[in-house]
Amino acid sequence: MTLVLRNVRPWGGDAADVTLDGGVIAAVGPVTPEGAAPAGGPAGSAAGAQVVEGRGRILLPSFSDVHVHLDSTLLGLPFRPHTGAPGVWNMMLNDRQNWRGAEASVAERATLTLGAMIERGTTRVRSYAQVDVDAGLERFEGVLAAREAHRDRADVAVIAFPQAGLLREAGSADVLEEALKLGADVVGGIDPCALDRDPVRHLDIVFGLAEKYSLPVDIHLHEPSQLGLFSAQLILERTKALGMQGLVTISHGYGLADLPAGQLQELIEEMGSLDVSMATIAPAGAPLPLQQLAAAGIRVGLGQDGQRDYWSPYGNADMLDRTWQLAFTSKFRADELIEHCVAVATVGGSSVIDPAANRLASVADRPGVDVGDPAELVLVEGGTVTAAVMDRLPGRTVIHRGRVVADSLQLV
Repeated sequence: MTLVLRNVRPWGGDAADVTLDGGVIAAVGPVTPEGAAPAGGPAGSAAGAQVVEGRGRILLPSFSDVHVHLDSTLLGLPFRPHTGAPGVWNMMLNDRQNWRGAEASVAERATLTLGAMIERGTTRVRSYAQVDVDAGLERFEGVLAAREAHRDRADVAVIAFPQAGLLREAGSADVLEEALKLGADVVGGIDPCALDRDPVRHLDIVFGLAEKYSLPVDIHLHEPSQLGLFSAQLILERTKALGMQGLVTISHGYGLADLPAGQLQELIEEMGSLDVSMATIAPAGAPLPLQQLAAAGIRVGLGQDGQRDYWSPYGNADMLDRTWQLAFTSKFRADELIEHCVAVATVGGSSVIDPAANRLASVADRPGVDVGDPAELVLVEGGTVTAAVMDRLPGRTVIHRGRVVADSLQLV
């Protein structure tokens, strides 16, 4: 099916008609008058095409949420006050005590939240699914069910995630491996030093399973400053030793921004040389140095983390809101840098999920809406891209594989 987006502004630039065919952008040409047959496209493919009226809206690559916990979401349910005590282990125990008491199943909650994410412009997702001796595979299977429910509306990769660690409870590694056998796309890990207190054994398990099942790795790293640096260095050592360049992601990396400038730059350069990517949720406190990461060619993506769950009351399924948060916590004011946050939230995240996808070459790079690019797109309201981030207006049209999958202007 050929689809023409009439009168849209790629990355907020000049108005154009954009033709989608075969799941990619086939042509970008001048705007045709409303009611006239659209021109352009390969071999006149636009003739008889479906037309979406852009009304001068901004055309962006669709959002990529690369760090979301669909298995824990409570969006759509009655609000719950935050009851968790500080610390990863304490928060995990609080979640464990409460998650089965929700009014809806994991599958139902994950499906609702994923649908809301799609409606707001996200078509590429990397979600965690907690696997441990308490939940077994129940939460993992719930996320798989959500992915299946929206299989024609978004691409979802599922991370088998040992939230409780791998060494503190007997059988944890076995549950993780069982999830990999059932089709998990990524092997997860978490705080090798601070949580499991044995980074060598923890990383032996994570990277051993990744090598056994030929899967990428994504490791939560909440550890502070020098401890976080130590764990990151061990992760980089494993990446290099196993030849896993391009297949490893460090998520959060909270403590890395607190490192002395020299240590931080050295770490960034090594990450760049090994093509280790990063995922951030734009937390309060010291932000990731996005400009340094971009200069080193490091793939960086954005995610919403848990959304209104037992870990945090924040999150609303809207990656444009989280993009605003990334710009705000980074203390960005210049349009170029705020637009870079949009690029991170869209193309940047896509390259974290798929290292063969378009990558950001610099903070000024704006790929994803040119001929040959994937037809993963979103139309948003706004005078400029920065204005769209500041205002976060409704009126979005979402396109996945060249087909409209959500449109707030009409029923789909």
